[in-house]
Amino acid sequence: MSLDQFMREEARLIILKALAEQQDESLGSEMLRRHLATFAIRREREWVHDELRWLAQMGAVTITAAGTILIATLTEKGARHLAREIAIEGVMRPSRPRQQ
Repeated sequence: MSLDQFMREEARLIILKALAEQQDESLGSEMLRRHLATFAIRREREWVHDELRWLAQMGAVTITAAGTILIATLTEKGARHLAREIAIEGVMRPSRPRQQ
């Protein structure tokens, strides 16, 4: 796997996790871009838009245009990926929950 592909798969997982953390499971692309930067994934907004469109094609999110940004909302399929019930090819698998 190339470094670019690894970064994309990791970014997609980070995006899904960020959406799941929100009360309404939605965030704008600019907020997601800034969130990705905290994980050393520093890309322009159009790159984030491309990843959101890809996630939407896979059924993990829905997207709505709002001016120059896209609003992404987690879907049931995206939530099931985060819960490790299914695997979406092209999205890094989340870690298993720690056993206590």
